[in-house]
Amino acid sequence: MTHDTLPSALDKDAILKRSRKFCAPFRISDGDDFRLDQVDPADTLHLDKSDKKASQAVLAEGVQLLAELQDKLYAQDRWAVLLIFQAMDAAGKDGTIKHVMSGVNPQGCQVSSFKAPSSVDLDHDYLWRANQCLPERGRIGIFNRSYYEETLVVRVHPEMLARQTLPPKLMGDDIWTHRFRDIRHYEEYLARNGVVVRKFFLHLSKQEQKRRFLERLDNPDKNWKFSAADIKERAYWDDYMAAYEQMIRHTASDGAPWYVVPADNKWFTRLVVAAAVIDTLDSLDLAYPKVSDEARAALAAAHQQLLAE
Repeated sequence: MTHDTLPSALDKDAILKRSRKFCAPFRISDGDDFRLDQVDPADTLHLDKSDKKASQAVLAEGVQLLAELQDKLYAQDRWAVLLIFQAMDAAGKDGTIKHVMSGVNPQGCQVSSFKAPSSVDLDHDYLWRANQCLPERGRIGIFNRSYYEETLVVRVHPEMLARQTLPPKLMGDDIWTHRFRDIRHYEEYLARNGVVVRKFFLHLSKQEQKRRFLERLDNPDKNWKFSAADIKERAYWDDYMAAYEQMIRHTASDGAPWYVVPADNKWFTRLVVAAAVIDTLDSLDLAYPKVSDEARAALAAAHQQLLAE
C-alpha cells in the first residue's frame, strides 16, 4: 500500500484536535444513565446549514488523514478495527460508509452487510456468521448492521426468535439480558485479541425518515431504494427506539463505546463518524515498521545491484 501527499504535522494536530471535539459529545462509554432523548437527531453542535459547504472541506481533510492512519495500521499489522453501524431505514448508513471511507485503500478494508439470516446461519449461534467476517490484523472491518440485530429486530418481532430453533427453556424473558451480557463478553474478548470495536447508531428522527421515504417515492432514480417493508417497520418505531435505548444502555463500554450520531443532517453525520474513526486510529500509536540494520544493508546491496545492471 502507498500513501499520497498528506497534511503537515501542524495540520494533523489541528485535524486530530477537531476530530476529538466533534466526536466526544456523542460517545457513550457507560450506558447506565443513557436515554435516547438525550441526543437530538437534528443536532449539529455549533454548525448550521451555511456551514455545510465548509464541512465538505473539513471532511476531505479528515479522509486524507484517515488514509495515512489506515496505511500505518496495514503496515504495522498488529491491530484490527471493527466499525459497527446500526440505524433505522434511510438513516444514511451506506452513504456514511461510502464518504468516510472514500480515501481508504480497498486492500485494507472489508465491508460486510448482514441481511436476514439464512437457514445455515439459523443452525448456528447468532454470533457465528459475524465471527466469520471479523477483520484481519492490519485491516478495518465494517459491519453494515450486525449481531446487534439479535437484540433489535428479533426483539421487536419475537416470532423471529421462534425460527432460531433454540431449546424452549433458553427462550425465557431473560434472553435479552443474557444476549447483552454475551455481547459485552464477546467484545471484551475481541479487545483482548487486538480487535478495536467502535459502534455507531445513526439517530434519525421519525419526521426526517418520512421526508426521505417520500423523496425515494417521488424520485424515479431512487425508487429502487424503497421497499414496502420499510413502511411496515416504521409502524414499530416506538418499539425500535425502546430496543435501541436498551441495547446502548447495556452494551456501551469504555473498550467498545457507542457513538449516538445525529442523523437528520447527512453532512454532519459523516463529520462525526469520520472524527470518531480518526480519533480511534490515532489512539493506537500506529507507526510504520522499523527496518533493522541487517535489512537496511540488504536494501543497499539490492540498490547497488540494480544500478550495476
